[in-house]
Amino acid sequence: MNAEVPNEWINGCLEAHAALARDLVGLTDTAARQPSMLPGWSVGHVLTHLARNADSVVRRLEGAIRGEVLDQYQGGLAGRSAAIEAGANRSAAELVADVTATATAVDVLITTLPNQAWDASSRTSRGVLEDSRHVVFSRWREVVVHHGDLGLGPVPLPAALVNAWLPMELAALAQRCDPAQLLAWVIGRGPAPELDPW
Repeated sequence: MNAEVPNEWINGCLEAHAALARDLVGLTDTAARQPSMLPGWSVGHVLTHLARNADSVVRRLEGAIRGEVLDQYQGGLAGRSAAIEAGANRSAAELVADVTATATAVDVLITTLPNQAWDASSRTSRGVLEDSRHVVFSRWREVVVHHGDLGLGPVPLPAALVNAWLPMELAALAQRCDPAQLLAWVIGRGPAPELDPW
């Protein structure tokens, strides 16, 4: 067991939660009903997703402490979707309280997780096994990206997140387009290829 604690990812997650909380101060019911940057989702949908995602992080990490390999969402992707729809139309105050409380629960857990739990695995919503470090990384990524999706103002991608995430995406890029077209573009011999959805 290497039990390396992902301090940079933990700090990034804590900072992302704090930035989100600052931007949600004074959120109105009208703003919560507005369309988000995600097709078909209101701001309330995005906030509910962030809260249920936080619950899933707590679920997975608590399972890791007990040595259990748990699925991210009870009921899989269908259960995830149902929970988001069920909570999306709550008042702004309820949405913000939910997001804040669940983010705080994540903060407490990721800063106190026992060393042996960092190497333990759980399953993503698509059935991929990943260790607890990557659970924290995925939470950081989700909060930063979906904070921007709220449409409340620009949310820059932190340099540390870019440094960690971009190599992962670059490694998988050839799976989202024609590899020959991708290479031609990279070496300046063709246009950028059209990418399949992320």
